[in-house]
Amino acid sequence: MRTLLRLLCVVAFAVTAQPLAAPRSAVDAVPVRELPKPNYDLASRWTSAKVGKYVFSTAVTPHWLEFSDRFWYSYETPAGTKWWVVDPAKKTKAPLWDNAKVAAQLTRILRTPYDAQHLPINTIKFIENDAKIRFSVSLPKDSKVESADGQELTGETQQQENQVQGGGGRGGRGGGGGRGGQTQGAGRAGGANDTKLWWLVYEIATGTVTLDDKYEAEKPTPAWATVSPDKQTIIFARGHNLFMMDAKNYDLAKKKADDPAIQETQLTTDGEKYYSYARNGSGQQQDDQQQQQQDQNGQQTQNQGGEGANARQQSELDKKFGPRTAPIGVTWSQDGKKFAVMRQDQRKVEDLWVINALASPRPRLETYKYGMPGEENQPQTELSVYDFTAKQMTLVKTIAFKDQQLGMATAPITNLQREKQETAPRWVTLTDDKIYYNRTSRDLKRIDIVEADTATGESRVVIPERSNTYIEIQPLRLISNGKQAIHWSERDGWGHYYLYDTATGKMIRQITSGEFVCTGIESFDEKTRTLFFNAVGREPGEDPYFVHLYRVNVDTGEMKLLDPGSASHSADMNDKNTFFVDTFSRIDAAPESVLYDAAGVKVMDLEKTDVSALMEAGFKYPEPFTVKADDGITDLYGTMYKPFDFDAAKKYPVILYVYPGPQTESVTKTFSPRNANVALANVGFVVIEVGNRGGNPQRSKWYHNYGYGNLRDYGVPDKKAAVEQLAKKYAWIDLDRVGIYGHSGGGFMTAAAMFGFPDFFKVGISESGNHDNSIYNRWWSEKHDGVKEVVKDDKVTFEYEIDKNQDIAKNLKGHLLLMTGDIDNNVHPSNTYRVIDALIKANKRFDFILLPGQRHGYGPDQDYVFWRRIDYFSTWLLGVAPTETDMVELDREKQLKK
Repeated sequence: MRTLLRLLCVVAFAVTAQPLAAPRSAVDAVPVRELPKPNYDLASRWTSAKVGKYVFSTAVTPHWLEFSDRFWYSYETPAGTKWWVVDPAKKTKAPLWDNAKVAAQLTRILRTPYDAQHLPINTIKFIENDAKIRFSVSLPKDSKVESADGQELTGETQQQENQVQGGGGRGGRGGGGGRGGQTQGAGRAGGANDTKLWWLVYEIATGTVTLDDKYEAEKPTPAWATVSPDKQTIIFARGHNLFMMDAKNYDLAKKKADDPAIQETQLTTDGEKYYSYARNGSGQQQDDQQQQQQDQNGQQTQNQGGEGANARQQSELDKKFGPRTAPIGVTWSQDGKKFAVMRQDQRKVEDLWVINALASPRPRLETYKYGMPGEENQPQTELSVYDFTAKQMTLVKTIAFKDQQLGMATAPITNLQREKQETAPRWVTLTDDKIYYNRTSRDLKRIDIVEADTATGESRVVIPERSNTYIEIQPLRLISNGKQAIHWSERDGWGHYYLYDTATGKMIRQITSGEFVCTGIESFDEKTRTLFFNAVGREPGEDPYFVHLYRVNVDTGEMKLLDPGSASHSADMNDKNTFFVDTFSRIDAAPESVLYDAAGVKVMDLEKTDVSALMEAGFKYPEPFTVKADDGITDLYGTMYKPFDFDAAKKYPVILYVYPGPQTESVTKTFSPRNANVALANVGFVVIEVGNRGGNPQRSKWYHNYGYGNLRDYGVPDKKAAVEQLAKKYAWIDLDRVGIYGHSGGGFMTAAAMFGFPDFFKVGISESGNHDNSIYNRWWSEKHDGVKEVVKDDKVTFEYEIDKNQDIAKNLKGHLLLMTGDIDNNVHPSNTYRVIDALIKANKRFDFILLPGQRHGYGPDQDYVFWRRIDYFSTWLLGVAPTETDMVELDREKQLKK
């Protein structure tokens, strides 16, 4: 009893000892914010595959006709695909055909049911002076089709998909692109081998469809063939050397690869392993490819009945030289009488290896050459020109810098060439007596634009570029029959075009100027001396990453914006430079496609992406935002994804999706509903993409080069500052629950953030990060961090040093998940293993997923990684995650894809 009384006294004292409650302030009145519960169901409804059932075409891809300014395009909506023909001169847009009538005729001809919404039309081509249209339809190979007189027809067996060069244009090009953009083609193609192709002709005047059973389509270009512009000469490799055949023999080879009548000519004899004229002729990977090619050739021989002596004769040729394979990069003179090749000597470059544990029947070691930063032995590139008339290969005299790199200047591909599938790279020069190339010093501080004589190999510097940091270049454009050149340079701190006299090498004038960046040439009109080009950052009040099309007179500098509107634009101009189709969008606005003339006058609206089904399903646009960098001065631009069931009364963890650059910032600027961050946010997070100083070449040269010499740490403070500013602005952002993830460079940055700011970043997922850039590829690492060229006693050496993630791994406090594919031959798995080793030695708990048989992109394991990413963030940021062994959301997703 006495003990009980004492206890009551203590309780009474504790109660009465509490201070009197102060008046409740406005802050005290705010209730405690709760975390959302992980919503896997909502996230699973917004995966890329499911969004693809709400949104179809997002851009108009014009197919310009040869004999007029007209063009056709296809456009798919929830109502099906429609085909349109546009006449800019008449300002008209009309259906290419009546879908219902065409469907009825196809049903009757092919004895297969179709309706207006589901036309399986592919490979559209205007013929007979644009009076008729030839197209194809795929049917199962056992389908029966008869001719008009009742004879059963055989159809055309489709070739292997990897051998077909599609004729559908540049699909998906435009504001509807971005990481979540869809490809816009000319219909859905059937699979290869299990289908047959039937060709039909539509007569525009009468609207009738007829079966063209006599038409034989040109065989697809085999993977081994490089065809000249006039299609009279074909270059390929056998073993490590170059061979050629003419058009007649090429036709035989396409019909029957082992035809003994095929005549070939050997062009080179000095090719060898690691110094090869074959595209993949430098090591183990080529040996594997050759074996696969031999297996395919053998199968083709059996399928085509090539038995007996003929097959044995071809096998002997393969045995002597190796099978036909793709040659190294070939560029042709415009007349096809000469070609240039760049060959790399990698014989002294060190080997690197991965082990393919899933190879059949036993694990296989893959060996390849890989030059690492700071190493003495690097690939040595040489440029040669072959003259068919002289039957001679001339080595171009290119040497200027130790361990230099070379690049050929090539002409742009026209729309007409693309439609005709004449896409072989051609010299930028109109005549075959000269070529242009660029050579870059190993430290990338010196670049020369060089003219070379193709007969003698003599070289002459036309335009030199010099800088104290690395130099960027864009393709050279020759004008005025090669007398002048349009050259891009950042010499004044911004990317601009300059006009040069090619004979003297003197600059005539700077064409564009100002605090903006020109990003690429769209076209050039010789008659009016007008340059059409894309640029970013020029329009006040807009996101500086929004792309616009401009025109400028190269002689006067008079400049005009052609596609106004605060959005990111993508133009597709016809070869006559009279009209262009402009597709534009933002992250918070659906894509639209508009037709303009060359003066920037709007001709007509074409399409606006149908997002009605998307919005009815509950989609909400992400939000753009602007914050300051860690310096408090530089503007940074970002995108924010919130869950569609967002509740401002709750507290949301924030996840940064990162990629530090410097070659690009992964910040979405265009309509991208299939972006993986949409689904991730719907679990119950606020997901952020934001730039950082040093992260993008589309800002000033200062902005782009900010991380030069500090490649590990330069971008993280800006990411941290961005989150802090957003948390001050929005009470529903939980600054104590910050996650971060990224792939490749983003994986590298994720680990650097977790180690460099361990009290701020609580959870990280680092995928295939280049954590130790001293073992990443030499070109990227030495370029962006810098390498020092040392000249002593006439000997040139290079010194390289860089900070590594494993050096600060001991600082880890939060939860880190590391991933890599075990045969990643881009960012070698050793990058991840070295961080793992440092964490083990520092007695740190962490998580690791190894993806067997996967390279840098993860291939078929991407969906698995996506859901494991969700699990990890849910566990450590929301405190809840599924415990079942089966990943039910992923199982459902796979069932839908079957």
